[in-house]
Amino acid sequence: MVSRFVLALYALLTAAAPAGADLLGHGGMVRALAVSPDGARVLTGSFDYTAKVWNFDDQSERAELADHNGPVNAVAFLPDGRRAVTAGGDGVALLWDLERGQVLRKFEGHQAKIVAVALTGDGARLATASWDRTARVWDVATGRQLLVLDHPAPVNAVAFGAGGATLVSGGHDGLVRVWDAATGRAKGRVSGQGMGITQLAVSPDGRRLLSSGIDNSLRLWDLAELRQVRAFRLHDSQVLSAAFSPDGHTALSGGRDGVLVHLDLDTGQVLRAIKAHKAMVWNVAFTPDGRFALTASADESVRVWHLATGDRIGDTGAPDPGPKPWLTSDAPGPRLYRKCAKCHALDPAAPQRSGPHFAGLFGRRAGTVPGYRYSAALAGADFTWNATTLAELFTRGPDVMLPGTKMPVQRIPDAAGLAALIAYLRELTAD
Repeated sequence: MVSRFVLALYALLTAAAPAGADLLGHGGMVRALAVSPDGARVLTGSFDYTAKVWNFDDQSERAELADHNGPVNAVAFLPDGRRAVTAGGDGVALLWDLERGQVLRKFEGHQAKIVAVALTGDGARLATASWDRTARVWDVATGRQLLVLDHPAPVNAVAFGAGGATLVSGGHDGLVRVWDAATGRAKGRVSGQGMGITQLAVSPDGRRLLSSGIDNSLRLWDLAELRQVRAFRLHDSQVLSAAFSPDGHTALSGGRDGVLVHLDLDTGQVLRAIKAHKAMVWNVAFTPDGRFALTASADESVRVWHLATGDRIGDTGAPDPGPKPWLTSDAPGPRLYRKCAKCHALDPAAPQRSGPHFAGLFGRRAGTVPGYRYSAALAGADFTWNATTLAELFTRGPDVMLPGTKMPVQRIPDAAGLAALIAYLRELTAD
């Protein structure tokens, strides 16, 4: 077994960029991914034996969870967003208090690595899938094992359906199995991909199921009838991940080919295909508002994508040779501006970042920087940037003021802090 010291040293030596350029910091491929119910945080699990908690708005790392003795293969937030479950190669699932970074409970019993977890909508029960050829159901409050569901092959995926009444599992044998989640009684099975199933996802209404597999397909099922609705071939190689949108009408898939696909499930139309990574995409997730997608990759990074435009969000690593006085000041304005600097340059001649440059911001009509590809929300805006509109942006939130914008949700409820940021923006962007 590789020691923690070697893994930590590897992470240090292979760091490709500072935190803030995508979600970077893991020292191994990122296998697991989840977004908190309020969209404010991201949880990742890696082959470096750690899970990490990130701020979504500026892609900064909040905490590292390092109590596993193997790769972290699966993560999930509880409904309160303050607790989460991680599981991994050590065959153990852990319940965490994220505010304190402490393990609250261990779920032990598997005899091989755990590769997937699922929670009921109320967070009361946890399901785990393992290569010991079992899926198990646990009581979250007590840690008690409620069910052991035997399979003839390693289990790769689990999901709860029908409001938690049903458990669905899939594994190496390519079969989708449906169980009564209270009694463990088998309710039926159907041939899924015909080859190994890599992930399962249940729609928000609990009625439909997505399965991805190593046969290069994504499949949509009617869960109540165990009937295949449609098969999609969207990737040139194995499909490793799948996720329903919050409204259940679209889906994401990611594959060994490094491609992220956004699919309309009602029409079968591919809404967008993005070459998200040069390495495989292990996992995908929507934000709760459905505006953004996240991809977790074997290249050790997680990236954020604006689905309406296909643009990558955050600091893309473009160098900014100009002075950065906000990094050396602890005053409220400069401190708050550090988040802005990740996505916006000050010099119009600097390499373009994920947001438009700020030169001449005050008095500039919204959506008018030449050459920048705006979202429809800003391209059609009819106002100018000034102290009033900037205050509205950060008070109401960009998602409310400009529905569909690429800008992640950022609100500044502190009036004094907001005033300091606006004053500092005026100082930095003055001609």
